[in-house]
Amino acid sequence: MMLIRKLQKSDIARVADIWLDTNLKAHDFISAKYWKDRFEFVKGMLSQTEVYVYESNRKIQGFIGINGEHIEGVFVFSEMQSQGIGKALLNALKDRKARLSLNVYQKNTRAICFYQREGFKILCEGLDEDTGEKDYEMIWKRKWEVSL
Repeated sequence: MMLIRKLQKSDIARVADIWLDTNLKAHDFISAKYWKDRFEFVKGMLSQTEVYVYESNRKIQGFIGINGEHIEGVFVFSEMQSQGIGKALLNALKDRKARLSLNVYQKNTRAICFYQREGFKILCEGLDEDTGEKDYEMIWKRKWEVSL
């Protein structure tokens, strides 16, 4: 059985582990130390952030964090990727919001392709000050304006 629900305090350890696992594997172009150094900070922030978890058979397999209309990240446990979990998490937010934005590293081509498949478009190029890595800001709108 699959369920998407709001984060609870008892979920934080598992969600933080998924955050670290996913970042280490998806962003191998950034030092592992960078992610490990932020682990405790992120763990502490989770309870103060709007987070939805994807639970399957009573085990959290992924989560999505959002701040207003900005997605802070979509994280799916590495062994469960490409099974529709990220799409389900995004769709849960698309049902609640008319517009969503996010930032994604340019070197994370797998994520860029995923977001484009899900209807996101690249708005502009930027730079993540913390890592020095180039990124894209991407946006999704419920109904894109049709231009003639």
